[in-house]
Amino acid sequence: MSDIRQVLDWLAGGALSGAQSQDVLAELCERMVACGIPLWRVAVFVATLHPDVMGRAFRWQAAAGVTVSSALHSFVETDDYQQSPVVAVYKTRTVVRRRLADPNCPDDFPVVRELREQGATDYAAFPLLFTDGSIHAATWTTQALGGFTPEQFSAIEAIIPPLARVAEIRALRRTAGNLIDTYVGHQTGERIMSGKIRRGHVETLRAAIWLSDMRGFTALSERLPPQALIDRLNVYFGAQVPAILDHGGEVLKFMGDGLLAIFPIDNGQDAGSVCRRALDCARAFRDRIAALQRQSDTDAIRFAVALHVGEVMYGNIGGGNRLDFTCIGPAVNLAARLEKVAAKLGEAVVASAEFAAHCPKHFRSLGEHPVAGFAAPRPVFGVAD
Repeated sequence: MSDIRQVLDWLAGGALSGAQSQDVLAELCERMVACGIPLWRVAVFVATLHPDVMGRAFRWQAAAGVTVSSALHSFVETDDYQQSPVVAVYKTRTVVRRRLADPNCPDDFPVVRELREQGATDYAAFPLLFTDGSIHAATWTTQALGGFTPEQFSAIEAIIPPLARVAEIRALRRTAGNLIDTYVGHQTGERIMSGKIRRGHVETLRAAIWLSDMRGFTALSERLPPQALIDRLNVYFGAQVPAILDHGGEVLKFMGDGLLAIFPIDNGQDAGSVCRRALDCARAFRDRIAALQRQSDTDAIRFAVALHVGEVMYGNIGGGNRLDFTCIGPAVNLAARLEKVAAKLGEAVVASAEFAAHCPKHFRSLGEHPVAGFAAPRPVFGVAD
């Protein structure tokens, strides 16, 4: 077996030739095979912080390369998870090894039987210990006659500490991205991760603006228990947010039962097409709410959405080291005022004259109405259907 030192040095240097985590695993396995370690299948399991995903699995196989899969939080309740040797590694923080070629090898995990049927001769699951105390795992399998030799197994043991450091660095960056995407949105998150974090850093952009509100929320909050109120809000936003993301929008802020989102109009992009996407989004949201109401016997969810288009100031505001990356400006103010007009008129979706001008066939005039903060009444438009 060739010297494993070069592989260790590559990992200790950060495995910089691997652009993504799956690239690191692929190159690591190829390097180890080149050193004479007869790997057949390798997997790395890393938990993450994500509202939907419990963790990710990276699986390398000699003939197929690396595949990546995600496990939802509900996966921890399944037999596949509970009966996995990886869970035993999490609980004991020690190596689980099964010499599959040995006729006396216990079949205490379903995966042991599966691997033996596929011709595997040796299996080992190692804990990957991160500096924050969390435990992740890496498994190594071979089909070599007799399994791993003592020298080969020692080489795998030597790989584990630097692999844990590389995995932790990659996982931390992904977790940071997940959290930023979850709490501020993807486009805003990209700006923050690229270094636009100084207070006062603001850029002007043109966008279709979405501002929505649930009607009767104050009365509802006085009538419902706290958990029931939160559940109702989550149903409401659960119909709204996916529609916005599906139509290219960016959710910027939740304000109680209110939501602020933008549909950016990039340089050279047709404003009309963006406005039509925002309008399609409003219709999709309305349809999702209607579908939910048909499936539920709870009180109807009533809402108002205001659509406007204009320039917004987009960036960091706040004090000290507590900042908010948001949109401000007269265009946002008008959208907020129009949402109040929509509620007074009993309209689910209204638009400004500027927005309606980009898709006039889809709107009808609701007349001019006084708008708080603006000297003259403003024309308001409702959706034609």
